[in-house]
Amino acid sequence: MKILMVLTSHSDLGNTGAKTGFWLEEFAAPYYTFKDAGAELVLASPAGGQPPLDPKSDLADFQTELTHRFKADPDAQHALATTVTLNSVKAEDFDAVFYPGGHGPLWDLTPSQTSIALIERFNELNKPMGFVCHAPAVLRNVKGTDGQPLIKGRTVTGFTNGEEAGVELTDVVPFLIEDEFIALGADYQKGPDWAPFVVTDGQLVTGQNPASSEDVAKVLLTKLA
Repeated sequence: MKILMVLTSHSDLGNTGAKTGFWLEEFAAPYYTFKDAGAELVLASPAGGQPPLDPKSDLADFQTELTHRFKADPDAQHALATTVTLNSVKAEDFDAVFYPGGHGPLWDLTPSQTSIALIERFNELNKPMGFVCHAPAVLRNVKGTDGQPLIKGRTVTGFTNGEEAGVELTDVVPFLIEDEFIALGADYQKGPDWAPFVVTDGQLVTGQNPASSEDVAKVLLTKLA
């Protein structure tokens, strides 16, 4: 069982002067869920090397048992610091793909032709794909085998308008996932803000927020079982 994890390389939070990147829990929880199930993991990012960590996700309020485990795990830290470049990986070489969120993917992975082509290939091969929190945004420009938006008519979730308002970034992000998905014709669903919420549509698994990250990874594993 070989799983690809795709992280952002983008660190600037719009024009605010603040920093963003990937959200620690959304990486750590799936990483160990996959590892503990015996998966071989490959980590990739557009630029390769160390992906930028959203500094807010490193605050004490957002730490979990699995983020603490990561901070005490030099092997995991080395794996994260040495991600391969996204253009060096092929869907054919993996059983599934998982995209952690954080705001970074909105800016670099969403418009990335490399990422778009990779997801389209995973879809063509009917392999499980997981996206959590802001990572479902990377599906915005992905087409299905019929040439229509991949998420058109599909049941999906992602960071809600309410959650974006809660972190006061509604006017900073390039688009709102909830609004965009509805506009693309998706069957967008959501649970209460900040509560775990995961939906599955065929091989497509999406989670609403950081609290959903471990559950998305667990669902992905059931599809590989």
